[in-house]
Amino acid sequence: MNVIPYENLARTNSQFESEFKAAFDRFIEKGWYILGQEVKSFEEEFASFIGTKHCVGVASGLDALIIALECLKLPKGSDVLVPSNTYIASILAIVKAGLNPVLVEPDISTCNINPDLLEESLTPNTSALLVVHLYGKACEMDKISDFCKKHNLRLVEDCAQSHGAKFKGKTTGSFGDFGAFSFYPTKNLGALGDAGALCTDSDELSDMARAWRNYGSEKHYHNKYTGINSRLDEIQASFLRIKLRHIEEITAKKRKLAQMYLDGLDKSKFTLPVVDSEHFDVYHIFQIRCQKRDELKQYLLDKGIKTEIHYPVPPIRQEGYREIFANQKPTPLAEEIHDTVLSLPISYGTTEEEVRRVIEVINQFQG
Repeated sequence: MNVIPYENLARTNSQFESEFKAAFDRFIEKGWYILGQEVKSFEEEFASFIGTKHCVGVASGLDALIIALECLKLPKGSDVLVPSNTYIASILAIVKAGLNPVLVEPDISTCNINPDLLEESLTPNTSALLVVHLYGKACEMDKISDFCKKHNLRLVEDCAQSHGAKFKGKTTGSFGDFGAFSFYPTKNLGALGDAGALCTDSDELSDMARAWRNYGSEKHYHNKYTGINSRLDEIQASFLRIKLRHIEEITAKKRKLAQMYLDGLDKSKFTLPVVDSEHFDVYHIFQIRCQKRDELKQYLLDKGIKTEIHYPVPPIRQEGYREIFANQKPTPLAEEIHDTVLSLPISYGTTEEEVRRVIEVINQFQG
Protein backbone atom coordinates (compact mmCIF):
# COMPACT_ATOMS: atom_id res chain seq x y z
CA MET A 1 0.00 0.00 0.00
CA ASN A 2 1.35 3.42 -0.98
CA VAL A 3 1.22 5.71 2.05
CA ILE A 4 0.21 9.33 1.56
CA PRO A 5 2.22 11.39 4.09
CA TYR A 6 0.74 14.36 5.87
CA GLU A 7 4.00 16.22 5.31
CA ASN A 8 7.14 15.19 3.44
CA LEU A 9 9.74 17.91 3.95
CA ALA A 10 12.40 16.03 1.99
CA ARG A 11 10.11 16.00 -1.04
CA THR A 12 9.11 19.63 -0.57
CA ASN A 13 12.65 20.97 -0.19
CA SER A 14 14.20 18.76 -2.86
CA GLN A 15 12.69 21.17 -5.38
CA PHE A 16 15.06 23.87 -4.11
CA GLU A 17 18.06 21.62 -3.47
CA SER A 18 20.42 23.04 -6.10
CA GLU A 19 19.73 26.59 -4.90
CA PHE A 20 20.23 25.56 -1.26
CA LYS A 21 23.57 23.93 -2.05
CA ALA A 22 24.80 27.00 -3.92
CA ALA A 23 23.73 29.21 -0.98
CA PHE A 24 25.52 26.92 1.48
CA ASP A 25 28.73 27.09 -0.57
CA ARG A 26 28.59 30.90 -0.49
CA PHE A 27 27.90 30.77 3.24
CA ILE A 28 31.01 28.65 3.87
CA GLU A 29 33.19 30.85 1.68
CA LYS A 30 32.11 34.05 3.44
CA GLY A 31 32.74 32.78 6.97
CA TRP A 32 30.11 35.18 8.39
CA TYR A 33 27.50 33.29 10.41
CA ILE A 34 25.47 35.74 12.53
CA LEU A 35 23.60 38.93 11.50
CA GLY A 36 25.30 39.46 8.17
CA GLN A 37 24.23 40.47 4.68
CA GLU A 38 21.92 37.47 4.16
CA VAL A 39 19.83 38.45 7.19
CA LYS A 40 19.77 42.10 6.11
CA SER A 41 18.71 41.18 2.58
CA PHE A 42 16.03 38.78 3.76
CA GLU A 43 14.63 41.40 6.15
CA GLU A 44 14.34 43.90 3.30
CA GLU A 45 12.76 41.38 0.93
CA PHE A 46 10.29 39.99 3.48
CA ALA A 47 9.23 43.49 4.60
CA SER A 48 8.50 44.28 0.95
CA PHE A 49 6.47 41.07 0.60
CA ILE A 50 4.39 41.83 3.71
CA GLY A 51 4.07 45.53 2.93
CA THR A 52 5.72 46.95 6.04
CA LYS A 53 8.60 49.38 6.49
CA HIS A 54 10.70 47.04 8.64
CA CYS A 55 11.39 43.36 9.26
CA VAL A 56 13.54 42.03 12.11
CA GLY A 57 14.78 38.45 11.83
CA VAL A 58 14.77 36.38 15.03
CA ALA A 59 15.36 32.76 16.02
CA SER A 60 11.75 31.51 16.18
CA GLY A 61 8.11 32.48 15.98
CA LEU A 62 7.75 32.22 19.75
CA ASP A 63 10.64 34.63 20.26
CA ALA A 64 9.04 36.99 17.76
CA LEU A 65 5.89 37.13 19.87
CA ILE A 66 7.77 37.56 23.15
CA ILE A 67 9.94 40.35 21.75
CA ALA A 68 6.89 42.09 20.28
CA LEU A 69 5.12 42.12 23.63
CA GLU A 70 8.24 43.25 25.49
CA CYS A 71 8.90 46.08 23.06
CA LEU A 72 5.37 47.43 23.50
CA LYS A 73 6.20 48.02 27.19
CA LEU A 74 2.82 46.83 28.40
CA PRO A 75 2.20 47.07 32.15
CA LYS A 76 3.39 43.86 33.78
CA GLY A 77 0.46 41.74 34.90
CA SER A 78 -1.95 43.46 32.52
CA ASP A 79 -4.42 41.47 30.43
CA VAL A 80 -3.91 40.46 26.80
CA LEU A 81 -6.90 39.15 24.85
CA VAL A 82 -6.04 36.03 22.84
CA PRO A 83 -8.10 33.36 21.00
CA SER A 84 -9.15 30.39 23.11
CA ASN A 85 -8.31 27.84 20.39
CA THR A 86 -4.83 28.93 19.38
CA TYR A 87 -1.59 26.96 19.45
CA ILE A 88 -0.02 27.25 22.89
CA ALA A 89 2.89 29.43 21.67
CA SER A 90 0.56 32.44 21.40
CA ILE A 91 -0.32 32.09 25.07
CA LEU A 92 3.15 31.08 26.21
CA ALA A 93 4.54 34.33 24.78
CA ILE A 94 2.05 36.36 26.83
CA VAL A 95 3.00 34.50 29.99
CA LYS A 96 6.75 34.80 29.33
CA ALA A 97 6.34 38.55 28.82
CA GLY A 98 4.86 38.85 32.33
CA LEU A 99 1.29 39.38 31.12
CA ASN A 100 -2.05 37.66 31.72
CA PRO A 101 -3.81 35.83 28.85
CA VAL A 102 -7.58 36.31 28.64
CA LEU A 103 -9.25 33.78 26.36
CA VAL A 104 -11.74 34.93 23.71
CA GLU A 105 -13.85 32.40 21.84
CA PRO A 106 -13.59 31.95 18.06
CA ASP A 107 -16.09 32.24 15.27
CA ILE A 108 -16.94 28.56 14.80
CA SER A 109 -17.12 28.96 11.00
CA THR A 110 -13.63 30.42 10.54
CA CYS A 111 -11.91 29.19 13.74
CA ASN A 112 -10.47 32.71 14.10
CA ILE A 113 -11.12 35.01 17.04
CA ASN A 114 -14.67 36.40 17.03
CA PRO A 115 -14.44 40.22 16.96
CA ASP A 116 -18.02 40.50 18.21
CA LEU A 117 -16.94 38.98 21.54
CA LEU A 118 -14.08 41.39 22.19
CA GLU A 119 -16.11 44.06 23.99
CA GLU A 120 -17.46 41.62 26.57
CA SER A 121 -13.95 40.23 27.12
CA LEU A 122 -12.46 43.61 28.05
CA THR A 123 -11.29 44.15 31.60
CA PRO A 124 -10.10 47.36 33.28
CA ASN A 125 -6.65 45.79 33.07
CA THR A 126 -6.62 45.03 29.33
CA SER A 127 -3.60 46.49 27.52
CA ALA A 128 -3.40 44.57 24.23
CA LEU A 129 -4.96 42.13 21.80
CA LEU A 130 -3.01 39.27 20.24
CA VAL A 131 -4.84 37.85 17.21
CA VAL A 132 -3.93 34.62 15.42
CA HIS A 133 -4.53 34.14 11.69
CA LEU A 134 -5.18 30.44 12.10
CA TYR A 135 -4.68 27.84 9.36
CA GLY A 136 -3.74 30.51 6.80
CA LYS A 137 -6.92 32.61 6.97
CA ALA A 138 -6.80 36.26 8.01
CA CYS A 139 -8.93 37.48 10.89
CA GLU A 140 -11.63 40.15 10.44
CA MET A 141 -9.08 42.92 10.76
CA ASP A 142 -11.31 45.93 10.12
CA LYS A 143 -13.45 45.22 13.18
CA ILE A 144 -10.39 44.21 15.21
CA SER A 145 -8.43 47.35 14.30
CA ASP A 146 -11.42 49.57 15.10
CA PHE A 147 -11.82 47.86 18.48
CA CYS A 148 -8.17 48.44 19.38
CA LYS A 149 -8.33 52.10 18.36
CA LYS A 150 -11.55 52.63 20.34
CA HIS A 151 -10.01 51.23 23.53
CA ASN A 152 -6.42 52.39 22.97
CA LEU A 153 -5.07 48.84 22.90
CA ARG A 154 -1.85 47.62 21.28
CA LEU A 155 -2.29 45.01 18.55
CA VAL A 156 0.02 42.06 17.81
CA GLU A 157 -0.66 39.65 14.96
CA ASP A 158 0.46 36.03 15.23
CA CYS A 159 1.12 35.25 11.57
CA ALA A 160 2.85 31.90 12.07
CA GLN A 161 0.41 30.23 9.67
CA SER A 162 -0.50 33.10 7.34
CA HIS A 163 2.46 34.06 5.13
CA GLY A 164 0.88 36.09 2.34
CA ALA A 165 -2.73 35.74 3.50
CA LYS A 166 -4.82 38.86 2.93
CA PHE A 167 -7.94 40.54 4.26
CA LYS A 168 -9.52 43.01 1.82
CA GLY A 169 -6.25 43.09 -0.13
CA LYS A 170 -4.01 43.89 2.85
CA THR A 171 -1.45 41.30 3.97
CA THR A 172 -1.44 39.81 7.45
CA GLY A 173 1.39 41.19 9.55
CA SER A 174 0.80 44.74 8.32
CA PHE A 175 -2.25 45.67 10.42
CA GLY A 176 -0.92 45.81 13.98
CA ASP A 177 1.95 47.29 15.94
CA PHE A 178 3.81 44.07 15.16
CA GLY A 179 3.28 41.07 12.91
CA ALA A 180 5.08 38.01 14.29
CA PHE A 181 6.09 35.20 11.91
CA SER A 182 7.37 31.67 12.32
CA PHE A 183 9.43 29.99 9.61
CA TYR A 184 9.28 26.54 11.19
CA PRO A 185 10.08 23.98 8.44
CA THR A 186 6.44 22.98 7.82
CA LYS A 187 5.23 26.55 7.21
CA ASN A 188 4.35 27.79 3.73
CA LEU A 189 7.58 29.77 3.96
CA GLY A 190 9.65 27.32 5.96
CA ALA A 191 13.33 27.36 6.89
CA LEU A 192 15.48 24.26 7.28
CA GLY A 193 15.41 24.74 11.03
CA ASP A 194 13.89 27.23 13.47
CA ALA A 195 13.53 30.86 12.40
CA GLY A 196 11.16 33.79 12.84
CA ALA A 197 10.67 37.48 12.17
CA LEU A 198 8.83 40.61 13.25
CA CYS A 199 7.30 43.14 10.86
CA THR A 200 6.38 46.71 11.77
CA ASP A 201 6.01 50.19 10.30
CA SER A 202 7.41 51.83 13.42
CA ASP A 203 11.04 52.99 13.35
CA GLU A 204 11.12 53.04 17.15
CA LEU A 205 9.71 49.53 17.56
CA SER A 206 11.98 48.18 14.86
CA ASP A 207 15.08 49.59 16.55
CA MET A 208 13.96 48.24 19.91
CA ALA A 209 13.29 44.77 18.49
CA ARG A 210 16.74 44.67 16.85
CA ALA A 211 18.28 45.45 20.21
CA TRP A 212 16.05 42.99 22.09
CA ARG A 213 17.03 40.06 19.83
CA ASN A 214 20.72 40.77 20.53
CA TYR A 215 20.94 40.83 24.34
CA GLY A 216 19.22 44.23 24.42
CA SER A 217 22.23 45.82 22.78
CA GLU A 218 22.13 48.71 20.30
CA LYS A 219 25.89 49.19 20.65
CA HIS A 220 28.37 46.35 21.10
CA TYR A 221 28.72 45.47 24.81
CA HIS A 222 26.25 48.21 25.80
CA ASN A 223 22.87 46.83 26.85
CA LYS A 224 19.98 49.28 26.70
CA TYR A 225 17.35 46.59 27.42
CA THR A 226 17.39 43.30 29.28
CA GLY A 227 16.87 41.55 25.93
CA ILE A 228 17.40 37.93 24.87
CA ASN A 229 19.62 36.04 22.43
CA SER A 230 17.35 35.41 19.43
CA ARG A 231 19.12 36.08 16.15
CA LEU A 232 18.15 34.72 12.74
CA ASP A 233 21.07 32.65 11.46
CA GLU A 234 22.73 33.69 8.21
CA ILE A 235 22.30 30.23 6.70
CA GLN A 236 18.58 30.13 7.47
CA ALA A 237 18.17 33.63 6.07
CA SER A 238 19.82 32.51 2.83
CA PHE A 239 17.48 29.50 2.57
CA LEU A 240 14.46 31.69 3.32
CA ARG A 241 15.48 34.17 0.61
CA ILE A 242 15.41 31.30 -1.89
CA LYS A 243 11.98 30.07 -0.82
CA LEU A 244 10.62 33.61 -0.65
CA ARG A 245 11.36 33.92 -4.37
CA HIS A 246 9.09 30.89 -4.84
CA ILE A 247 6.38 31.84 -2.34
CA GLU A 248 3.82 32.74 -5.00
CA GLU A 249 4.09 29.32 -6.63
CA ILE A 250 4.02 27.61 -3.23
CA THR A 251 0.83 29.48 -2.35
CA ALA A 252 -0.73 28.82 -5.75
CA LYS A 253 -0.04 25.10 -5.40
CA LYS A 254 -1.63 24.94 -1.96
CA ARG A 255 -4.65 26.97 -3.08
CA LYS A 256 -5.13 24.60 -6.02
CA LEU A 257 -5.04 21.55 -3.75
CA ALA A 258 -7.44 23.29 -1.35
CA GLN A 259 -9.87 23.96 -4.19
CA MET A 260 -9.76 20.28 -5.10
CA TYR A 261 -10.79 19.44 -1.54
CA LEU A 262 -13.47 22.14 -1.49
CA ASP A 263 -14.95 20.86 -4.74
CA GLY A 264 -14.60 17.15 -4.03
CA LEU A 265 -15.29 16.51 -0.33
CA ASP A 266 -18.78 15.45 0.76
CA LYS A 267 -20.21 18.51 2.50
CA SER A 268 -22.98 16.45 4.06
CA LYS A 269 -20.37 14.54 6.08
CA PHE A 270 -17.70 17.14 6.83
CA THR A 271 -17.55 20.83 7.75
CA LEU A 272 -15.15 22.53 5.33
CA PRO A 273 -13.27 25.85 5.55
CA VAL A 274 -15.37 28.86 4.58
CA VAL A 275 -14.40 30.87 1.52
CA ASP A 276 -15.37 34.46 0.69
CA SER A 277 -14.20 37.29 -1.55
CA GLU A 278 -12.74 39.42 1.27
CA HIS A 279 -10.16 36.78 2.21
CA PHE A 280 -7.15 35.49 0.29
CA ASP A 281 -6.44 32.20 2.08
CA VAL A 282 -3.04 30.50 1.87
CA TYR A 283 -3.99 27.14 3.44
CA HIS A 284 -1.01 26.42 5.63
CA ILE A 285 -3.45 23.84 6.99
CA PHE A 286 -6.57 22.47 5.31
CA GLN A 287 -8.83 21.61 8.22
CA ILE A 288 -12.16 19.86 8.18
CA ARG A 289 -14.39 19.09 11.14
CA CYS A 290 -16.13 15.80 11.83
CA GLN A 291 -18.06 14.71 14.92
CA LYS A 292 -16.37 11.29 14.70
CA ARG A 293 -12.93 12.78 14.13
CA ASP A 294 -10.92 10.10 15.91
CA GLU A 295 -12.70 7.32 14.01
CA LEU A 296 -12.12 9.19 10.76
CA LYS A 297 -8.43 9.68 11.49
CA GLN A 298 -7.96 5.97 12.19
CA TYR A 299 -10.01 5.01 9.11
CA LEU A 300 -7.75 7.15 6.90
CA LEU A 301 -4.61 5.78 8.54
CA ASP A 302 -5.82 2.23 7.88
CA LYS A 303 -6.15 3.24 4.22
CA GLY A 304 -2.59 4.61 4.15
CA ILE A 305 -3.46 8.30 4.53
CA LYS A 306 -1.75 10.25 7.29
CA THR A 307 -3.43 13.25 8.89
CA GLU A 308 -2.78 15.57 11.84
CA ILE A 309 -4.85 17.28 14.53
CA HIS A 310 -4.29 21.01 14.98
CA TYR A 311 -4.78 20.82 17.93
CA PRO A 312 -6.02 17.94 20.15
CA VAL A 313 -6.07 19.79 23.50
CA PRO A 314 -7.41 23.35 23.96
CA PRO A 315 -5.24 25.80 25.92
CA ILE A 316 -7.61 25.91 28.88
CA ARG A 317 -7.12 22.14 29.34
CA GLN A 318 -3.32 22.11 29.12
CA GLU A 319 -1.79 20.77 32.32
CA GLY A 320 0.90 23.43 32.55
CA TYR A 321 -1.69 26.22 32.40
CA ARG A 322 -4.19 25.05 35.01
CA GLU A 323 -3.31 27.77 37.50
CA ILE A 324 -3.10 30.46 34.84
CA PHE A 325 -6.60 29.66 33.57
CA ALA A 326 -8.12 28.78 36.94
CA ASN A 327 -10.49 31.77 36.84
CA GLN A 328 -11.21 31.79 33.11
CA LYS A 329 -14.71 31.31 31.74
CA PRO A 330 -15.34 27.98 30.00
CA THR A 331 -14.46 27.88 26.30
CA PRO A 332 -16.97 25.45 24.75
CA LEU A 333 -16.44 26.59 21.16
CA ALA A 334 -12.70 26.05 21.44
CA GLU A 335 -13.32 22.61 22.86
CA GLU A 336 -15.74 21.82 20.02
CA ILE A 337 -13.05 22.72 17.48
CA HIS A 338 -10.31 20.81 19.26
CA ASP A 339 -12.56 17.74 19.52
CA THR A 340 -13.60 17.69 15.85
CA VAL A 341 -10.87 19.23 13.69
CA LEU A 342 -8.69 17.17 11.36
CA SER A 343 -5.95 18.39 9.00
CA LEU A 344 -5.64 16.78 5.57
CA PRO A 345 -2.43 16.54 3.48
CA ILE A 346 -1.81 19.83 1.64
CA SER A 347 1.94 20.48 1.67
CA TYR A 348 3.89 21.89 -1.28
CA GLY A 349 5.14 18.33 -1.76
CA THR A 350 1.63 16.83 -1.86
CA THR A 351 0.57 15.80 -5.37
CA GLU A 352 -2.79 16.28 -7.06
CA GLU A 353 -3.02 12.52 -7.46
CA GLU A 354 -2.64 12.11 -3.69
CA VAL A 355 -5.38 14.66 -3.02
CA ARG A 356 -7.72 12.88 -5.44
CA ARG A 357 -7.02 9.66 -3.55
CA VAL A 358 -7.73 11.33 -0.18
CA ILE A 359 -11.05 12.68 -1.50
CA GLU A 360 -12.06 9.30 -2.88
CA VAL A 361 -11.28 7.47 0.36
CA ILE A 362 -12.64 10.01 2.82
CA ASN A 363 -15.98 10.33 1.04
CA GLN A 364 -16.51 6.60 1.63
CA PHE A 365 -16.25 7.05 5.39
CA GLN A 366 -19.38 5.69 7.06
CA GLY A 367 -18.62 6.48 10.70
